[in-house]
This record gives sequence, C-alpha cells and structure tokens, in this order.
Amino acid sequence: MEFRYLGNSGLRISEISYGNWITHASQVAEDTAKACVSAALDAGITTFDTADVYANTEAEAVLGRALVGQRRESLEIFTKVYFPTGPGKHNDSGLSRKHIMESCNASLKRLQTDYVDLYQAHRFDYNTPLEETLRAFDDLIRAGKVHYIGFSEWDSTQIEAAMTIAKDMGLDRFISSQPQYSMLWRVIETEVDPTCRKHGIGHIVWSPMAQGVLTGKYLPGQPFPADSRAATDNGHFLVNRFIKDDLLEAVQELLPIADQAGLTMAQLAVAWVLQNDNVSSAIIGASRPEQVTEAAAASGVVLEPEIMSAIDKVLKEVISSDPRLTVSPEGRP
Repeated sequence: MEFRYLGNSGLRISEISYGNWITHASQVAEDTAKACVSAALDAGITTFDTADVYANTEAEAVLGRALVGQRRESLEIFTKVYFPTGPGKHNDSGLSRKHIMESCNASLKRLQTDYVDLYQAHRFDYNTPLEETLRAFDDLIRAGKVHYIGFSEWDSTQIEAAMTIAKDMGLDRFISSQPQYSMLWRVIETEVDPTCRKHGIGHIVWSPMAQGVLTGKYLPGQPFPADSRAATDNGHFLVNRFIKDDLLEAVQELLPIADQAGLTMAQLAVAWVLQNDNVSSAIIGASRPEQVTEAAAASGVVLEPEIMSAIDKVLKEVISSDPRLTVSPEGRP
C-alpha cells in the first residue's frame, strides 16, 4: 500500500480507503463487515471513511466495533455530517452549529474514539450561513475532536466562498473534497478540480467503480446478477444512471484493455482515478473480503499513456462531464 498527502496538509493517507456506505448494517451482516475491515487492514489500508447517515448511524457503530484493538494513531478515521439522522426532527440535519456539535459528539461515541482525523460537510447547506458552519468546524478542531475538515459534492462557487470566508475570519480551511469520480463520471474535472488545486484541496473520491458498473458484471440486455448492488431495493437507484445498453457495451470493451495492463476490471477502475495527481485516495466498498484484497492491489499502479488513451477512446460517447451535475439539495432533506 502506498500513501499520499491529503491536499497541502501534512496528513498522509492510504491511496485506497475503505468505506462502508450501503454495506455495513445494511447490505452485509456484521461478521462479514468485520471480515472486510480485517481484509482492509491486512492489505495495508489505514484510512476508513463513513458518515453518520449511513444506515442511520449504525454503519459508524459497526466500523467502531470492527476497529477495536487497533492502534488509533496508525489509523485515519473520517466521517461526515449533514443528512438526517435519528428521528429526523427539525434540527437533525444540515450544517447548523447545533447539528454539527451534536452530530460530532454522537459520531465519536459510535466510532469509539476521542477524535476523527477528518470531519466532512456531506453536502452544502443553503439554509445556514457559511460563517456559522465554518466557525463550528473550527471550534471542533480547537477542542481536539477533529483534526482536519473537508466537504463532499460542493461546486466550485461554494468552495471559493468557503475558502474566502475562512481566510477572512482566520479559521481553519478545508483540505479535502469527496466527490464522485470515475472513468464514467468526470464532472469535477472542468471546475471543481481546478478550484481545489488552487486552494491545496485534495480529493478522496467515492464510487471509482461507478457503483460496480466498471467491474463489467452488468451486461447489456441481461438481468442483474442476483448478488449485485443493482439487484437490491436500496441499491438499484444508485446504479440506475449507468444502466444503459450503450454504456454497458462500452464498458465491455474495457476488458481487453484491463488484460493488456495485467489488471482486473476493478483494479483498472481504481487505478484510473489514482492517475489524477490531485486524488489523495480512492474509496472502495465491499460485501466480501476478497473484493477488498482485489481492489487494494490497484495501489501504486501506473497506467501507461496508451492505456489511458484507449480508455478514453472506448468510453468517449458515454462519459458524464457536465459540472452542473455536482449539486446539493436546495432545502435540507
């Protein structure tokens, strides 16, 4: 496993992060979740990403139990705040000071730790002044409960506004962005990525395999595999944007490219996002330990220019690149 700095900070994280969205306390039983975490640790992964909203707080609790006994200083634990948790009452979502403070304290208890290495705004909150949000984050840093702060799925205008306010108020600034990014979903490349580079913000990208589509397991005109995410009630909507015959046909043309590179399709997908030098880490999820081991092997892989060109040629007509696809809910969920 290789390591990269997170943005322009001094924090180093594993090139592959283990995330538990959709899986822990939802798609897989706890013993399987613990086996996947164990496989991640065995592969050299030290960075673990979760969020309070995953399985309505239970995913954090499962991760906390799975990491018991590990040396805390050797891990980087990330979580997020914004979406509704608990009963979803009027102050149970958003980026108000009240919700941030209460959510952070609850996350620390579930994760069984005194601090998180990275605390992230899971979306942009149009209903709370940025000054309020950034001051609350800064106070958590001063209290030692959070080491660094970041955001997920913010657009370039929102990032610029936050960085300006933080500078003017003398507050700690964001060091990380967590966007969706893959061979098929490149919406950050024209606006968000240049803005992040300007401010020394690194990416921890989610869905590098496009919800499993880039593994090649979904075939055009064929039923979903019974054990796939798309076959589940809570997973179908996640992959729906990619389940189109022309796109699935193009993905099948990646098979000989992966073979040429000596990689599996999953490894090719993860390695591709890591070719972007502003990507600090790629988040992988898993429902089986062997999936973790396979994907983790993409760390350190260098794709030759002809491989990158071949991928672009094959996928040219099915790539999503419109920066307007980076959106947050206009009102709190």
